[in-house]
Amino acid sequence: MSFAPLLNDTFLRACRRQATDYTPLWLMRQAGRYLPEYKATRAQAGSFMGLATNVQYATEVTLQPLERFPLDAAILFSDILTVPDAMGLGLSFAEGEGPRFAKIVRDEAAVAELAVPDMDKLRYVFDAVTSIRKALNGRVPLIGFSGSPWTLACYMVEGKGSDDYRQVKSLMYARPDLMHKILQVNADSVAAYLNAQIDAGAQAVMIFDSWGGVLADGMFQEFSLAYTKRVLAQLKRTGVDGTDVPRIVFTKGGGIWLPEMKDLDCEVLGLDWTANLGKARAIVGGEVGGTGKALQGNIDPNVLFAPPEQVAAQARAVLDSFGRPHTDTTTNGPTHIFNLGHGISQFTPPEHVAALVETVHSYSRQLRQAV
Repeated sequence: MSFAPLLNDTFLRACRRQATDYTPLWLMRQAGRYLPEYKATRAQAGSFMGLATNVQYATEVTLQPLERFPLDAAILFSDILTVPDAMGLGLSFAEGEGPRFAKIVRDEAAVAELAVPDMDKLRYVFDAVTSIRKALNGRVPLIGFSGSPWTLACYMVEGKGSDDYRQVKSLMYARPDLMHKILQVNADSVAAYLNAQIDAGAQAVMIFDSWGGVLADGMFQEFSLAYTKRVLAQLKRTGVDGTDVPRIVFTKGGGIWLPEMKDLDCEVLGLDWTANLGKARAIVGGEVGGTGKALQGNIDPNVLFAPPEQVAAQARAVLDSFGRPHTDTTTNGPTHIFNLGHGISQFTPPEHVAALVETVHSYSRQLRQAV
Protein backbone atom coordinates (compact mmCIF):
# COMPACT_ATOMS: atom_id res chain seq x y z
CA MET A 1 0.00 0.00 0.00
CA SER A 2 1.53 3.32 -1.01
CA PHE A 3 0.37 6.84 -0.18
CA ALA A 4 1.34 10.33 -1.32
CA PRO A 5 4.41 11.81 0.40
CA LEU A 6 3.68 14.00 3.43
CA LEU A 7 3.67 17.73 2.69
CA ASN A 8 3.28 18.94 6.30
CA ASP A 9 5.04 16.76 8.88
CA THR A 10 5.13 19.40 11.66
CA PHE A 11 2.85 17.37 13.93
CA LEU A 12 4.91 14.19 13.58
CA ARG A 13 8.16 16.09 14.11
CA ALA A 14 6.77 17.59 17.33
CA CYS A 15 5.68 14.08 18.46
CA ARG A 16 9.30 12.98 18.00
CA ARG A 17 10.60 16.00 20.01
CA GLN A 18 12.20 17.49 16.90
CA ALA A 19 12.41 21.24 16.40
CA THR A 20 9.58 22.77 14.33
CA ASP A 21 9.02 26.24 12.85
CA TYR A 22 5.80 26.68 14.83
CA THR A 23 3.65 24.76 17.32
CA PRO A 24 1.40 22.32 15.44
CA LEU A 25 -2.27 22.14 16.34
CA TRP A 26 -5.20 19.80 16.00
CA LEU A 27 -8.39 19.55 18.09
CA MET A 28 -10.00 16.66 19.89
CA ARG A 29 -13.35 16.02 18.20
CA GLN A 30 -12.40 18.44 15.42
CA ALA A 31 -14.86 16.72 13.05
CA GLY A 32 -18.10 17.27 14.89
CA ARG A 33 -21.39 18.96 15.53
CA TYR A 34 -20.00 22.51 15.82
CA LEU A 35 -19.56 22.42 12.03
CA PRO A 36 -22.72 22.94 9.94
CA GLU A 37 -21.24 20.78 7.16
CA TYR A 38 -20.84 17.89 9.63
CA LYS A 39 -24.48 18.20 10.66
CA ALA A 40 -25.52 18.08 7.00
CA THR A 41 -23.50 14.90 6.36
CA ARG A 42 -24.78 13.29 9.55
CA ALA A 43 -28.35 14.02 8.47
CA GLN A 44 -27.61 12.25 5.17
CA ALA A 45 -26.16 9.27 7.04
CA GLY A 46 -29.25 9.06 9.28
CA SER A 47 -27.38 8.33 12.53
CA PHE A 48 -24.01 8.58 14.23
CA MET A 49 -23.19 4.90 13.57
CA GLY A 50 -24.47 5.31 10.02
CA LEU A 51 -21.83 7.99 9.66
CA ALA A 52 -19.02 6.08 11.39
CA THR A 53 -19.61 2.77 9.59
CA ASN A 54 -19.82 4.28 6.08
CA VAL A 55 -16.34 4.72 4.59
CA GLN A 56 -17.35 7.55 2.27
CA TYR A 57 -19.11 9.55 5.01
CA ALA A 58 -16.33 8.92 7.55
CA THR A 59 -13.78 10.18 5.02
CA GLU A 60 -15.88 13.23 4.19
CA VAL A 61 -16.36 14.37 7.79
CA THR A 62 -12.70 13.72 8.73
CA LEU A 63 -11.64 16.16 6.02
CA GLN A 64 -14.27 18.85 6.74
CA PRO A 65 -12.35 20.70 9.50
CA LEU A 66 -9.19 20.70 7.34
CA GLU A 67 -11.07 22.45 4.53
CA ARG A 68 -12.04 25.17 6.99
CA PHE A 69 -8.92 25.55 9.20
CA PRO A 70 -5.18 25.02 8.51
CA LEU A 71 -4.90 22.23 11.11
CA ASP A 72 -1.71 20.15 11.29
CA ALA A 73 -3.26 16.68 11.62
CA ALA A 74 -6.42 14.78 10.79
CA ILE A 75 -7.94 12.29 13.21
CA LEU A 76 -9.96 9.30 12.08
CA PHE A 77 -13.69 9.85 12.46
CA SER A 78 -14.95 6.99 14.60
CA ASP A 79 -16.01 6.27 18.18
CA ILE A 80 -14.10 4.88 21.14
CA LEU A 81 -16.78 2.20 21.66
CA THR A 82 -16.35 0.33 18.35
CA VAL A 83 -14.24 -2.36 20.10
CA PRO A 84 -16.84 -3.45 22.73
CA ASP A 85 -19.46 -3.26 19.97
CA ALA A 86 -17.38 -5.79 17.98
CA MET A 87 -17.33 -7.97 21.13
CA GLY A 88 -21.09 -8.33 20.67
CA LEU A 89 -22.33 -5.86 23.30
CA GLY A 90 -24.70 -4.08 20.88
CA LEU A 91 -23.82 -0.39 20.69
CA SER A 92 -26.49 2.18 19.87
CA PHE A 93 -26.78 5.95 20.05
CA ALA A 94 -30.09 7.52 21.05
CA GLU A 95 -30.45 11.16 19.97
CA GLY A 96 -29.36 13.40 22.83
CA GLU A 97 -28.66 10.45 25.13
CA GLY A 98 -25.21 9.27 24.10
CA PRO A 99 -24.05 5.67 23.69
CA ARG A 100 -25.74 2.60 25.18
CA PHE A 101 -24.95 -1.10 25.19
CA ALA A 102 -27.65 -3.75 24.87
CA LYS A 103 -25.54 -6.24 26.88
CA ILE A 104 -23.89 -5.18 30.14
CA VAL A 105 -20.83 -6.87 31.65
CA ARG A 106 -21.29 -7.15 35.41
CA ASP A 107 -21.03 -10.79 36.45
CA GLU A 108 -18.87 -13.88 36.02
CA ALA A 109 -20.91 -15.26 33.13
CA ALA A 110 -20.70 -12.01 31.12
CA VAL A 111 -16.98 -11.66 31.82
CA ALA A 112 -16.34 -15.29 30.80
CA GLU A 113 -17.90 -14.57 27.40
CA LEU A 114 -15.52 -11.69 26.62
CA ALA A 115 -12.81 -12.29 24.04
CA VAL A 116 -10.67 -10.25 21.67
CA PRO A 117 -13.06 -9.67 18.74
CA ASP A 118 -12.44 -10.76 15.18
CA MET A 119 -10.89 -7.62 13.67
CA ASP A 120 -12.86 -8.26 10.46
CA LYS A 121 -15.90 -6.96 12.36
CA LEU A 122 -14.09 -3.60 12.46
CA ARG A 123 -13.12 -3.67 8.79
CA TYR A 124 -15.19 -0.51 8.24
CA VAL A 125 -12.77 1.38 10.52
CA PHE A 126 -9.65 0.17 8.74
CA ASP A 127 -11.19 0.82 5.32
CA ALA A 128 -11.97 4.36 6.50
CA VAL A 129 -8.35 4.85 7.63
CA THR A 130 -7.06 3.87 4.18
CA SER A 131 -9.70 5.97 2.41
CA ILE A 132 -8.95 9.06 4.55
CA ARG A 133 -5.21 8.64 4.09
CA LYS A 134 -5.70 8.56 0.30
CA ALA A 135 -8.07 11.53 0.36
CA LEU A 136 -5.59 13.58 2.45
CA ASN A 137 -3.08 13.08 -0.36
CA GLY A 138 -0.18 13.93 1.95
CA ARG A 139 -1.68 17.20 3.21
CA VAL A 140 -1.24 16.35 6.92
CA PRO A 141 -0.73 13.13 8.92
CA LEU A 142 -3.62 10.91 10.01
CA ILE A 143 -4.08 9.93 13.67
CA GLY A 144 -5.79 6.65 14.57
CA PHE A 145 -7.19 6.09 18.06
CA SER A 146 -8.93 3.90 20.60
CA GLY A 147 -10.43 4.19 24.04
CA SER A 148 -8.19 2.92 26.85
CA PRO A 149 -8.89 -0.49 28.42
CA TRP A 150 -10.21 1.18 31.59
CA THR A 151 -12.41 3.70 29.77
CA LEU A 152 -13.93 0.94 27.61
CA ALA A 153 -14.53 -1.14 30.75
CA CYS A 154 -16.43 1.75 32.34
CA TYR A 155 -18.93 1.81 29.48
CA MET A 156 -19.13 -1.99 29.33
CA VAL A 157 -19.97 -2.29 33.05
CA GLU A 158 -22.16 0.81 33.35
CA GLY A 159 -23.88 0.11 30.02
CA LYS A 160 -23.72 3.82 29.18
CA GLY A 161 -22.05 7.03 30.37
CA SER A 162 -22.07 7.63 34.11
CA ASP A 163 -22.03 10.46 36.64
CA ASP A 164 -20.90 8.43 39.65
CA TYR A 165 -19.19 5.31 38.18
CA ARG A 166 -21.06 3.33 40.81
CA GLN A 167 -21.37 0.04 38.93
CA VAL A 168 -17.83 -0.10 37.58
CA LYS A 169 -16.23 0.92 40.87
CA SER A 170 -18.44 -1.52 42.82
CA LEU A 171 -17.20 -4.33 40.58
CA MET A 172 -13.59 -3.13 40.84
CA TYR A 173 -13.58 -3.06 44.66
CA ALA A 174 -15.79 -6.14 45.21
CA ARG A 175 -14.39 -8.39 42.48
CA PRO A 176 -10.99 -7.11 41.35
CA ASP A 177 -10.38 -10.51 39.72
CA LEU A 178 -13.28 -9.93 37.29
CA MET A 179 -12.18 -6.36 36.64
CA HIS A 180 -8.66 -7.50 35.77
CA LYS A 181 -10.07 -10.11 33.38
CA ILE A 182 -12.15 -7.47 31.56
CA LEU A 183 -9.12 -5.17 31.36
CA GLN A 184 -6.83 -7.90 30.01
CA VAL A 185 -9.26 -8.67 27.18
CA ASN A 186 -9.72 -4.96 26.52
CA ALA A 187 -5.98 -4.25 26.42
CA ASP A 188 -5.27 -7.05 23.95
CA SER A 189 -8.28 -5.97 21.85
CA VAL A 190 -7.16 -2.32 21.78
CA ALA A 191 -3.62 -3.33 20.78
CA ALA A 192 -4.92 -5.47 17.89
CA TYR A 193 -7.29 -2.66 16.86
CA LEU A 194 -4.60 0.03 16.84
CA ASN A 195 -2.16 -2.26 15.00
CA ALA A 196 -4.78 -2.83 12.31
CA GLN A 197 -5.22 0.95 12.01
CA ILE A 198 -1.44 1.31 11.63
CA ASP A 199 -1.48 -1.38 8.91
CA ALA A 200 -4.29 0.54 7.16
CA GLY A 201 -2.25 3.77 7.09
CA ALA A 202 -2.51 5.57 10.45
CA GLN A 203 0.65 7.67 11.02
CA ALA A 204 0.21 8.18 14.78
CA VAL A 205 -2.10 6.51 17.32
CA MET A 206 -3.75 7.88 20.43
CA ILE A 207 -5.17 6.13 23.49
CA PHE A 208 -8.03 8.07 25.11
CA ASP A 209 -8.19 7.30 28.83
CA SER A 210 -11.16 9.63 29.20
CA TRP A 211 -12.26 8.18 32.55
CA GLY A 212 -8.85 7.43 34.10
CA GLY A 213 -9.04 10.55 36.26
CA VAL A 214 -12.08 9.28 38.20
CA LEU A 215 -9.95 6.63 39.92
CA ALA A 216 -8.39 6.91 43.36
CA ASP A 217 -4.63 7.13 43.63
CA GLY A 218 -3.31 3.57 43.64
CA MET A 219 -6.38 2.34 41.77
CA PHE A 220 -5.37 4.40 38.72
CA GLN A 221 -1.99 2.71 38.61
CA GLU A 222 -3.46 -0.79 39.02
CA PHE A 223 -6.59 -0.62 36.88
CA SER A 224 -5.79 1.98 34.21
CA LEU A 225 -2.09 2.69 33.82
CA ALA A 226 -1.04 -0.98 33.97
CA TYR A 227 -3.37 -1.81 31.08
CA THR A 228 -2.36 1.21 29.01
CA LYS A 229 1.19 -0.17 29.40
CA ARG A 230 -0.03 -3.56 28.21
CA VAL A 231 -1.43 -1.94 25.05
CA LEU A 232 1.71 0.09 24.38
CA ALA A 233 3.96 -2.96 24.73
CA GLN A 234 2.11 -4.66 21.87
CA LEU A 235 1.94 -1.77 19.40
CA LYS A 236 3.75 -1.84 16.07
CA ARG A 237 6.56 0.67 15.88
CA THR A 238 6.60 1.09 12.11
CA GLY A 239 3.85 2.18 9.75
CA VAL A 240 3.07 1.08 6.21
CA ASP A 241 5.47 3.63 4.75
CA GLY A 242 8.37 2.41 6.88
CA THR A 243 8.39 5.36 9.29
CA ASP A 244 7.88 5.24 13.06
CA VAL A 245 4.35 5.68 14.44
CA PRO A 246 4.24 8.04 17.47
CA ARG A 247 1.97 6.96 20.33
CA ILE A 248 -0.05 9.49 22.34
CA VAL A 249 -1.60 8.75 25.74
CA PHE A 250 -4.26 11.12 27.09
CA THR A 251 -5.69 10.64 30.58
CA LYS A 252 -8.34 13.20 31.44
CA GLY A 253 -7.64 14.22 35.03
CA GLY A 254 -4.28 12.45 34.90
CA GLY A 255 -1.98 15.42 35.49
CA ILE A 256 -1.33 14.38 39.10
CA TRP A 257 0.20 11.09 37.89
CA LEU A 258 2.76 12.58 35.50
CA PRO A 259 5.71 11.28 37.58
CA GLU A 260 4.40 7.73 37.01
CA MET A 261 3.53 8.38 33.34
CA LYS A 262 7.01 9.72 32.65
CA ASP A 263 8.27 6.20 31.97
CA LEU A 264 5.40 5.07 29.71
CA ASP A 265 6.57 3.55 26.43
CA CYS A 266 5.04 6.33 24.32
CA GLU A 267 6.19 9.53 22.66
CA VAL A 268 3.49 12.03 23.68
CA LEU A 269 1.43 12.69 26.81
CA GLY A 270 -1.84 14.61 26.44
CA LEU A 271 -3.00 16.90 29.25
CA ASP A 272 -6.37 18.33 30.20
CA TRP A 273 -6.82 22.00 31.15
CA THR A 274 -6.23 21.44 34.88
CA ALA A 275 -2.53 20.68 34.32
CA ASN A 276 0.17 23.35 34.11
CA LEU A 277 2.20 22.85 30.93
CA GLY A 278 5.35 24.41 32.37
CA LYS A 279 5.31 22.10 35.39
CA ALA A 280 4.50 19.12 33.16
CA ARG A 281 7.43 20.04 30.93
CA ALA A 282 9.72 20.10 33.98
CA ILE A 283 8.54 16.60 35.00
CA VAL A 284 8.37 14.76 31.66
CA GLY A 285 9.54 17.10 28.88
CA GLY A 286 13.21 16.23 29.16
CA GLU A 287 16.24 18.32 28.27
CA VAL A 288 17.57 19.32 24.87
CA GLY A 289 19.57 16.34 23.64
CA GLY A 290 18.00 14.04 26.28
CA THR A 291 14.96 11.82 26.40
CA GLY A 292 11.48 12.90 27.46
CA LYS A 293 7.92 13.20 26.27
CA ALA A 294 6.33 15.66 23.89
CA LEU A 295 3.29 17.31 25.52
CA GLN A 296 -0.12 17.79 23.92
CA GLY A 297 -2.84 20.17 25.09
CA ASN A 298 -4.37 21.87 26.90
CA ILE A 299 -6.62 24.93 26.52
CA ASP A 300 -10.04 24.71 28.23
CA PRO A 301 -12.57 23.99 25.42
CA ASN A 302 -14.93 26.53 27.05
CA VAL A 303 -12.45 29.31 26.23
CA LEU A 304 -13.84 29.00 22.70
CA PHE A 305 -17.14 30.56 23.83
CA ALA A 306 -15.37 33.85 24.63
CA PRO A 307 -14.92 36.55 21.93
CA PRO A 308 -12.06 35.90 19.45
CA GLU A 309 -9.70 38.40 21.13
CA GLN A 310 -10.10 36.52 24.45
CA VAL A 311 -9.59 33.21 22.66
CA ALA A 312 -6.35 34.60 21.23
CA ALA A 313 -5.19 35.87 24.66
CA GLN A 314 -5.85 32.49 26.28
CA ALA A 315 -4.09 30.66 23.44
CA ARG A 316 -1.02 32.85 23.95
CA ALA A 317 -1.17 32.12 27.70
CA VAL A 318 -1.10 28.36 27.02
CA LEU A 319 1.89 28.76 24.68
CA ASP A 320 3.63 30.96 27.26
CA SER A 321 3.01 28.40 30.01
CA PHE A 322 4.82 25.73 28.01
CA GLY A 323 7.62 28.19 27.33
CA ARG A 324 9.90 28.46 24.36
CA PRO A 325 10.20 25.15 22.51
CA HIS A 326 13.70 24.09 21.52
CA THR A 327 14.89 25.22 18.08
CA ASP A 328 18.02 23.10 17.59
CA THR A 329 17.37 21.07 14.44
CA THR A 330 20.34 18.79 15.13
CA THR A 331 18.90 17.20 18.29
CA ASN A 332 15.74 16.39 20.27
CA GLY A 333 14.24 18.53 22.99
CA PRO A 334 10.99 19.66 24.66
CA THR A 335 8.14 20.10 22.16
CA HIS A 336 4.46 21.00 22.37
CA ILE A 337 1.46 20.05 20.25
CA PHE A 338 -1.38 22.51 20.84
CA ASN A 339 -4.79 20.99 21.53
CA LEU A 340 -7.84 21.36 23.72
CA GLY A 341 -7.91 19.88 27.22
CA HIS A 342 -10.82 17.69 26.06
CA GLY A 343 -13.18 17.48 23.07
CA ILE A 344 -14.61 20.57 21.42
CA SER A 345 -18.19 21.44 22.40
CA GLN A 346 -20.91 21.18 19.76
CA PHE A 347 -21.93 24.76 20.63
CA THR A 348 -18.55 26.28 19.65
CA PRO A 349 -18.68 29.06 17.00
CA PRO A 350 -16.44 27.98 14.08
CA GLU A 351 -15.05 31.53 13.72
CA HIS A 352 -13.65 31.27 17.27
CA VAL A 353 -11.80 28.12 16.22
CA ALA A 354 -10.36 30.08 13.29
CA ALA A 355 -9.05 32.71 15.74
CA LEU A 356 -7.47 29.97 17.87
CA VAL A 357 -5.67 28.31 14.95
CA GLU A 358 -4.39 31.61 13.57
CA THR A 359 -3.11 32.74 16.99
CA VAL A 360 -1.34 29.46 17.77
CA HIS A 361 0.44 29.42 14.43
CA SER A 362 1.47 33.07 14.42
CA TYR A 363 2.36 33.51 18.11
CA SER A 364 4.31 30.25 18.31
CA ARG A 365 6.46 31.44 15.38
CA GLN A 366 7.16 34.65 17.28
CA LEU A 367 8.17 32.71 20.40
CA ARG A 368 10.77 30.78 18.43
CA GLN A 369 12.23 33.97 16.98
CA ALA A 370 12.52 35.69 20.37
CA VAL A 371 16.06 35.66 21.68
